[in-house]
Amino acid sequence: MSRAAENRTQDPASSFAYRNLREAFRGRPGDYWVLTKPEVNLLVLMSTLAGFYVALRGALDIPLLLNTLLGTLLVASGTGTLNQYMERKSDAWMRRTARRPLPAGRIRAVEALVFGILLALGGGLLLWVEVNPLASVLALLTLTTYLLIYTPLKKKTALCTLIGAFPGAMPPLIGWAAARGSLSAESLVLYSILFLWQFPHFLAIAWMYREDYSRAGLRMLPPKDLDGRLTSRQIIAFLVALVLMSMVPSLIGQAGKVYWFGTAVLGSYFLLHGVRLARNRTNVLARRLVLASVLYLPLVFGLMMLDKVRI
Repeated sequence: MSRAAENRTQDPASSFAYRNLREAFRGRPGDYWVLTKPEVNLLVLMSTLAGFYVALRGALDIPLLLNTLLGTLLVASGTGTLNQYMERKSDAWMRRTARRPLPAGRIRAVEALVFGILLALGGGLLLWVEVNPLASVLALLTLTTYLLIYTPLKKKTALCTLIGAFPGAMPPLIGWAAARGSLSAESLVLYSILFLWQFPHFLAIAWMYREDYSRAGLRMLPPKDLDGRLTSRQIIAFLVALVLMSMVPSLIGQAGKVYWFGTAVLGSYFLLHGVRLARNRTNVLARRLVLASVLYLPLVFGLMMLDKVRI
């Protein structure tokens, strides 16, 4: 029995989100859809939209916004596809990823490679022509650093999460660059929020799937942190930094009092889940922290857009 088949037998309930996607899109079209990592792309688009809208001066240019979102989506989809191409052997060892199209053998590696390259180049070209060169460069820089630096480091050092957070926080800058044609100090606030958000989110995932990652040889957690104490301390530290950074838009005049109050409530809720995980490091509490993180980010960016101070 192959490793992928063995993993599927051992964990028939794995990858709930994947099974839902397979129900909606049967066969090869559904497998290509899964290759793009649509659940990740949703957060990418939301972050890009927030950067675009907060940076916007004057009337909303809908064609520009749509081209920005489509181009970013294509580059992000290409990144997700090429990431799965590069990690197909590791994915075969992990229960939660063994059913993906590549390790399960439903799509050939060369097909995924070509598909990913076409998506990325198409998105980069669309951004360059229909938006502006800076947005295109930022999107393609995200792709190259994610694939060529972060992805290989996952097998070498737990610092990969830190390295990966730099390209991972790029979507708001892409949106900002699309709206203004340049970056500014204010754009770095959105970048910093997304940068810090990634640590509690991904460290909780890494703790929840630590056995899977270990089996695949991926070093996502601090070495020798068998009881998770160091990981939980890191989560709390980054959560505190995130809550403080999320207050900055109100302090510098980017957002108003509604944003400040809402973000304070959301930050307290997010931090509470982090504290609970630090006290009792179970997979159930790690999953709840991940869910809290998925709620926190779009709500914070949504509040920022809703309570934007016009400048």
